[in-house]
Amino acid sequence: MKRYVSLPNVIYFLLLCVVLNSYELVRRAPLHLLWIIPTFLCLNILPGMRLRGTRRWKLRLCHHGTTVLMLFVCTLVPSAVWHAVLAWRAMPETYLDVLFSALYCVLLSALFFWNGILSVYATSTQMGIRWRVIGALCGMIPVANLVVLTRIIRITTDEIEFEVGKERRAADPALAAYCQTKYPIVLIHGVFFRDSRLFNYWGRIPRTLASHGATIHYGQHQSALSVKESARELTARIKLIVDRSGCERVNIIAHSKGGLDCRYAISEFGLAPYVASLTTVNTPHRGCLFADKLLGAVPEKVKNRVAQAYNTSLYALGDENPDFLAAVSDLTAEACEARNAVLTFPEGIYAQSVGSVMSHARKGQFPLNLSYRYVKQFDGENDGLVGESSFAWGEKYTLLRTEGKRGISHGDVIDLNRENIRDFDVRDFYTELVHDLRERGL
Repeated sequence: MKRYVSLPNVIYFLLLCVVLNSYELVRRAPLHLLWIIPTFLCLNILPGMRLRGTRRWKLRLCHHGTTVLMLFVCTLVPSAVWHAVLAWRAMPETYLDVLFSALYCVLLSALFFWNGILSVYATSTQMGIRWRVIGALCGMIPVANLVVLTRIIRITTDEIEFEVGKERRAADPALAAYCQTKYPIVLIHGVFFRDSRLFNYWGRIPRTLASHGATIHYGQHQSALSVKESARELTARIKLIVDRSGCERVNIIAHSKGGLDCRYAISEFGLAPYVASLTTVNTPHRGCLFADKLLGAVPEKVKNRVAQAYNTSLYALGDENPDFLAAVSDLTAEACEARNAVLTFPEGIYAQSVGSVMSHARKGQFPLNLSYRYVKQFDGENDGLVGESSFAWGEKYTLLRTEGKRGISHGDVIDLNRENIRDFDVRDFYTELVHDLRERGL
C-alpha cells in the first residue's frame, strides 16, 4: 500500500476533490470548464500509469485502475461533507443548486469510477470470475458495494506488489542462466487442450523459465486422441525439434495424459535417443478408478452423444481427427494397468514425477471443486481428477500440498488459472525443477 501514498497521488486527490465539486464555479462562470475538463481528462489518464519495476502494459493498466479506484474511495467523504455544508447554507432557498451540484458530482464520480473498475476487470488475473461476478451483483447495493470495492482494491494491490517483485527477481543478472539447461525444454499438454498463443496452457511458467535462460518448445499435438496416436504425433514433433535446432536431445515436462503419451512414445516409437529426461506432472500412471466407474455407469447412447459433441467442438478448434472416447478410455485404471505391463523405459533417461492434492473441495477452481469429492470416493486424496496413488513414477517423486485449506489442483499445478496460491508459488517451483535438471547436466 505504500506505493499509493505519494506526492503525485496526493495532488491527484486534491485536484479530483476540486473538480468533482466544482459545480458552483461552473454555474457562476462557465469559462471554468476550460480548465476543469482537461484536468478531469488528465485525472482519468495519468494516475498509476508510471509503475517502476515492470514493462508489462497489463500490469501498468491494472495499477492505473487500482489507483483510480483508491482516489475514488478517498473523495467520497470530502464530497459528502461539501454537499452537507452546501445544503446547510443554501436550504431551503436554493435547494435546486444543491441538487444539481450533487448530480454533477455523482456523474463525474461515476465516470471516474468506471474508468478504474473497467481497467482492473480487464487486466487483473487474481480477481478471477468470482470477484468479478460479486462486484457486478453488489454494484448497486449501498454499503455492500463499498465493502466489495475495498476487497477488489486489496486483491489488485497484492497482485501488483507480487508481480513487480517477481519481475525484479527475474531481472537479477545472477539468475539470467539459472534455468539454462543443456537440452531445451519441451512442454506437453494434457487431454482436451491445445497449445495456443492466445491462451498458454502453462500460464506464466514458460515466460518465467525463459527469463531465467531456458529454451522452451511445445508438443503441439492434438487435444483428444488415444495414448498411442498422441505418442505417434509427439514422436514426430520432438524429432522435428531436435532436427531443426540441432540440440540432440530434449527435456520433456508433461502434464496429465501427456505423461502417458510420452512414455508410450519412448517405449514403442523409438523416441528414447532423443530424450534426456522426462518429468510427468499429475499424470495418472495407474489410471483413475473414477473414470472406470463413470464410463461403466453412463449409458452407451449418452456416451456417444457426449463424444460426438466434444469431437465436433474439438474439430472446430483445429483437431484433425479427435476421438473423445479413445482419450478418456485410455485413462481408466484397467487401460493403464494393461499398458504398464507392456511399456519399458530405457536406461540413460532421467525420469521423475510430480503430483499434487487439493485439501478441500470448496477451495478449488470450478469444475475441479465439484469433481474432487466424487474422485475422493474411489481414488482417495486427489487433485480434482487424479488420485494421489497414481502419480508416483520414475526415480524421484515429489508430492505438492499446502498447509492451508486451499490445496493444489490438477489445473493449479500448471498455472492454468494464473492464481497466486498462498504457500505455493508455481513459478518458483518450475524454476527450481528446471534448475535441478541443469545441475544434473541435462
